[in-house]
This record gives sequence, C-alpha cells and structure tokens, in this order.
Amino acid sequence: MLLELHVKNLALIEQADVEFGDGLNILTGETGAGKSIIIGSVSLALGQKAARDIIRSGAEYAYVELIFSINEERRQELKKLEVFPDEDGLLIITRKIMPARSISKINDETVTVARLRQVTGLLMDIHGQHEHQSLLHISKHLEILDTFAKSRTELLKAEIGEVYRQYKALQALLEEAEGDEESRRRESDFLQFEIGEIEEAELKAGEEERLTEQYRKYVNSQKILESLSVAYQAVESDSLGQAIHQVNEVAAYDEELRGIRDQLYDAEAILSDVHHAIGTYLDNISFDEEELAQIQQRLDQIHNLQAKYGNTIERIEQVLEEKKARLEKLKNFDEYRKKNEKEYQQLTEKLEKLCGKLSKERKVAAKGLTEQIHKGLVDLNFLDVEFAMEFRRLKHYTALGYDEAEFVISTNPGEPKRSLGMVASGGELSRIMLAIKTVLADSDEIPTLIFDEIDTGISGRTAQKVSEQLAVISRSHQVICITHLPQIAAMADCHFEIAKSATGGKTTTRIRKLDTEDMVEELARLLGGARITDAVRQNAREMKALAENPRDIC
Repeated sequence: MLLELHVKNLALIEQADVEFGDGLNILTGETGAGKSIIIGSVSLALGQKAARDIIRSGAEYAYVELIFSINEERRQELKKLEVFPDEDGLLIITRKIMPARSISKINDETVTVARLRQVTGLLMDIHGQHEHQSLLHISKHLEILDTFAKSRTELLKAEIGEVYRQYKALQALLEEAEGDEESRRRESDFLQFEIGEIEEAELKAGEEERLTEQYRKYVNSQKILESLSVAYQAVESDSLGQAIHQVNEVAAYDEELRGIRDQLYDAEAILSDVHHAIGTYLDNISFDEEELAQIQQRLDQIHNLQAKYGNTIERIEQVLEEKKARLEKLKNFDEYRKKNEKEYQQLTEKLEKLCGKLSKERKVAAKGLTEQIHKGLVDLNFLDVEFAMEFRRLKHYTALGYDEAEFVISTNPGEPKRSLGMVASGGELSRIMLAIKTVLADSDEIPTLIFDEIDTGISGRTAQKVSEQLAVISRSHQVICITHLPQIAAMADCHFEIAKSATGGKTTTRIRKLDTEDMVEELARLLGGARITDAVRQNAREMKALAENPRDIC
C-alpha cells in the first residue's frame, strides 16, 4: 500500500507531505483548490508525461516521492522484475522533473520511464476522471473480461500468443514465396554470383591485419631506411670506448669507479648488439614495387567484400552460409513451399482449436462477470437494469484469439440491450465502471486503487450507493478517492482537506489530515455550502456516526 506522498514545487504546491492509511482515504476541498494536482503528482511519479509548465513558478525543479509498503505477494512479483524492497519492506519511487528532462528512481536506482511504469503497475491503479469513457471502446471490454478470468485463461492466452507468432512468421514467408518464377530465377542467378565472388576470394582469418602491416612497412620503407642509417651511425660512435678507457685509468683508485666501469662495459655490449641488429636489418631490407601492388590489390578486394557483405571476415562467412541456404531453398522451391504450406495448415488448425477453447472459457467467465456487474449496478441504483456481454468472431486471428466481446445494457424495462455508448450517460458510465472495479477488486492483486472524482454526475441515493461500493472495495484494497459528495466523504477511514491560499503574492495549495471534529466540519461544508448552521453540523455529525457503525453492505 501507499504509505506516504511527498511533493515539492509542483504547480500550486510548494511542499506537501501526506501519510495515507489503510482502507478508504478521502480527499476533499473547494473547486480549484488543487485536488487533482495531488492525484496528478502521483501519476507523474508513476511515469505519466510531465507538462513543461508543471514546475512551480520560480523553482528550478519539481519533485515527487512515493513510499510503498510491500507485502510478501507483491515482493515475489517485484523479484521477477529484479526490484527489491529494503529490509523494512519499503519501496521508494521518486521523480525529479526539470525543464529539459526528468529523472526517475526506484530505491535510489535510476530507471527509465518505461521500467518505472512496469514496476508501479504492480502497485497502484488510477481511475481518472474520464477513464469511464474507455468503456465506449469495445477493445476495453475484452480486456476487462480477461482480467476477471485471468486465472482460467492466462496460460491459454500465452500459448495462443506463441502459436500466433509462428503463424504470422510462416504467413509472411508464404506471401514472399508468391513471387513469379522469373523473379526467383533472377534472384538465384544473383545469389550464385555473390556466392562465387566470396568463395573465389578464399578469405583467411587474420589476413587483412597481416597485409595491412606489410603495406604500411613498404609504403614507409624509405623513411625506415633513412632513420635506421642515422641510428646506425650514432651507435657506431667511439665515444663510449673513450669513456671506458678514461674510467679504467682511474678505477684502481676508487672502488666505486669500478662499478661505473662495469656499467660502461654493459652499455658497450648492448650498443654492440643494437649496432649488429640494425646492420642486419639494413642488409636484408628490400622494396619490391610489384609485391606492394599485389598487397594493395588484395586489400582492395578484401575491403570491397567487407563493404558489400560485412565488416569482418567472420561476418562475410556467415553471410555466405545464409546465401547458400537461400539458394538451396530457391532450387528446391516447390518442395520448400509444400513444406511451409503443410506447416501453415497445421498451425492454423492448432490456432483454431486454441482460440475456440479460449472463447469457450471467456463465455463461461463472461456469464459470471456480467451477473456480478448486474448485482453491482442494482446496488448503485440502476433499478430495472439488464447487463450482458455479446461475442462476435473476428474474420482473422490475433494474439488474443478471435473474439470481439462487447458489454450491452438496457436501463428500462422492455428495451433491448444495446451498446453502452447508445444507452448510458456520462454519470451512468462512471457508475458502470465503478461496478466493474468492485467486481474486479476480488481478482485484482494491485493493492492501491485511486478514484479521481468517481462521483461525477450523481447525487442523492445513488451517491450513497456509490459510497457503499467504495467501502466494499476498501475492505480488500487501500482506496484513495477525491470527492465532492458528503455521502462518500462520510465513509472515510482517513480524511484529508485540500485548500488554497494566497500569501505574499503567491498562491499555494496545502493538504492536512483531519481529526474527527474537523471531519464533521468538512462534511458540514459539503452539505451546507457557504452558510454552515448548527443544524447542518448536526446533520454532518449524524452522517459520520452512521458511517462509522458496522457496514452491512455486502
């Protein structure tokens, strides 16, 4: 669960520190106070793209930190991603946003935004203000069903995905093979030319390096000759012999001079060897213009082949084998095509069987899912609602099978069930999404759920029903919810007020945790608006007391 949120220099927030609790965490405040900025800061920490103007005016950067407490089940999932909480079971997510870039870290290890999303996707799910609009996209419906049926379909979907990958690869090969015979003949001729060109070159490992060294030597032979001649003259000097003679004359007078004399003898021996070596090299050095031309021609041939087929001899040899294999396929094209067609047919039959099996599993799961969603909708004040899922078969296979599934609904007796977009209003879509989230809560392993203004377009008894559903979800998950409705706010296990103030010409958003009396006062504000009377406060007190009684809302 999310333990703490720390925000600095983000939009209207100069600094905010929030300690969330178990169960239902409610955030309330006046319109424009900055409630959505709090949820937005969490989204940024989870990897959402940051707008350029998100950094508070006058600040150099914005900073968001999330501290999670990780249970054993989540720990095992994170371990698969090579992410490890500390010894206290804490995982710290940070994101520093600067004008030109941002830096994301997991426990002080810098990570990419893609990896950040991968990890935090296991920890938190945000239901934004407009997420219910995704229900208008049919593809979302199948995703919801598969989430509900995950334990029954996950392995089957993985198998279908692998078979589909093989199926598409073979399909591409067969489409490639549909070219005319003349094209295959031209390709065969060209492959034979390329293979012959490589084989006739008889390339040898290390040959280029050896020839390059010889070429460098021949090209610089004149300079080598001149420099060595000067060196030969230098080491031939009799200066060292004179030095030995002079030191030897006086060595008998001082023991230390004998050591110097011996060192001079050693130097003489070394110079003698060097003189001999240089002389031998000069005697043997030769320059053959014909051999240089041959070396240059061979290097040009090697470099030409490298430019065409690969920058190393090893790569050229690999390309040669690939071209031989392709030529062999073209020579035996009919046999190769028949083999591929047979394998393609086998994969098609296997894919058909697997997709059919998955479709049956989905239809069984869909019945249970829609029954539970129907119950949730009734609890959310849909009185005479009918809810179901219709299946259609796609004309082609996909990595997810061949199903297209769509939720359909009827909200009035006698009316046929239709697509959600044709029947449901924005407020109704929001409630439908909440009913789905409630159903998925039991199968959803993500520990923290955030609802950003789930109460859009509802009031009265419906609002009470929504609050009860959120309370149900909060029994098995940590829930963080922004709301304007007192019915929902009254259910809070932890309640936070978000307020905006102006000081010294600057506007600042602050957040504070409310105690029991403060909760009542905030409920009274939500109930009474601008003028809060004693009667409104009493009403708020009764609402909070009723919410704190054991909730019989199964």
